[in-house]
Amino acid sequence: METTTASTSSAPRLRRTLTLWDLILYGVIVIQPVAPMSVFGVLSDRGRGHVVTAILIAMVAMLFTGISYGRMARAYPSAGSAFTYVAQEVNPGVGFVTGWSMVMDYMLNPLICTVWCAGQAHQFAPGVPSWIWKIFFALVFTLLNIRGVKTSARINAVMAMAMGMVVVAIFVAGARYLFGAPAGTVDYLRPFYDPRTFSWGNLLGCTSIAVLTYIGFDGISTLSEEAENPRRNILLATVLTCVVIGVLSAAEVYVAQLIWPASHPFPDTNTAYSFVAGRAWAPLFPIVGFTLLLANFGSGFGAQLGAARLLYGMGRSNALPKTFFAKVDRKTHVPFNSVVFVGVVALLGAFLLEIVAGYKTYSLGTNSLTWGTFKQIMNGGEAYGLGAEMLNFGALIAFMGVNVAAFLRYFVRAEEKKIGYLVPPVFGFLICLGLWLNLSRPAMIVGAIWMAAGILFGAIKTKGFRGNLIDFELPPEE
Repeated sequence: METTTASTSSAPRLRRTLTLWDLILYGVIVIQPVAPMSVFGVLSDRGRGHVVTAILIAMVAMLFTGISYGRMARAYPSAGSAFTYVAQEVNPGVGFVTGWSMVMDYMLNPLICTVWCAGQAHQFAPGVPSWIWKIFFALVFTLLNIRGVKTSARINAVMAMAMGMVVVAIFVAGARYLFGAPAGTVDYLRPFYDPRTFSWGNLLGCTSIAVLTYIGFDGISTLSEEAENPRRNILLATVLTCVVIGVLSAAEVYVAQLIWPASHPFPDTNTAYSFVAGRAWAPLFPIVGFTLLLANFGSGFGAQLGAARLLYGMGRSNALPKTFFAKVDRKTHVPFNSVVFVGVVALLGAFLLEIVAGYKTYSLGTNSLTWGTFKQIMNGGEAYGLGAEMLNFGALIAFMGVNVAAFLRYFVRAEEKKIGYLVPPVFGFLICLGLWLNLSRPAMIVGAIWMAAGILFGAIKTKGFRGNLIDFELPPEE
């Protein structure tokens, strides 16, 4: 035991350099300051115009799970995040399953961001094939993360500032447009409640989609070993990030709904917010498109950072091959192998998803897959929707696991039963369960296959679950 402790303490570790502000910036960038813009058209159609109300309800829902994440980070300031919490409080085997589901979520996030960025960049520069853009973005994400976590924090600050400036421009242009409208033509309460179109079914359906706008806040907890005062700052950063994104998103869709009422259909649902911005001020149409490219760049870059830390935590705990995933570079204090591994998977997965989705779209029912059709597939954007459907399967399992862990630690096993430790995890679990049960069939099928593969891996690794699946080593807080 003494030999193991000595050897582990001498090995290079992650460095605690991230302040509370760095953590909030990271969370905001991963979720995206312009989070509702990409899905605004879908939300407006589903909610029949009640997007603001849905965004605010979703914010409250995610705050419950965010509180559970923050409290568990106090108990276990580890890079493993939900994987560590569930394994310690529920069961190592259940923790492994939770971690395995998180791997699916975290690996798909940079993957679909690579696909989306490549597709948008191809729209701006159609002379450059989409597959070249995929390679470019996957390489940039990886190289920036290899530079070190403090470099990542500085890049996050720059991107947050740039997106913030565009959001301010939208607000200014929107106010100018609305104040210039004829008196009595703008109903400022309609985005919250419109009796002509309101129904609980539409609102709840819209909320179930709006909740997904917040997915990514849990990535803050994966930086626990690189955060200053993690027992305090992780909880604060998680909650504050949800509040900042929620209020900002509500304001963005509120202005959009006033400019473009739900009764008027959009020319293109997927780029609805660009049309809204263009109506307020024509030059904003391309600017918003570029901003969404920047937002997805930041989200993919940040998601790769979180994915690498998750793999590092699972590798150090021996849930994944330790010699590869638990290795930290002595110079940069970055889990180099894990960062590169995520980058390779994102690149290969981007091509694979594009081929699968594109082949279904272009070749099903045709005689053959020609080279021309294949080029159409590789320049298409069908893979983003397919990947996004699959991403939430793992995220919601992790959310439910963290809520259960928080409930057991702070309420069931506590000497004093406080209502404040009961409500957030219970409500958080029930909401996430309801969302998970309403996932699409393809997402459930792919997710089930992924989980079955993980359970099989665990069974082989432990010889039928007879051995130790996880060996925990919590880091010092310095």
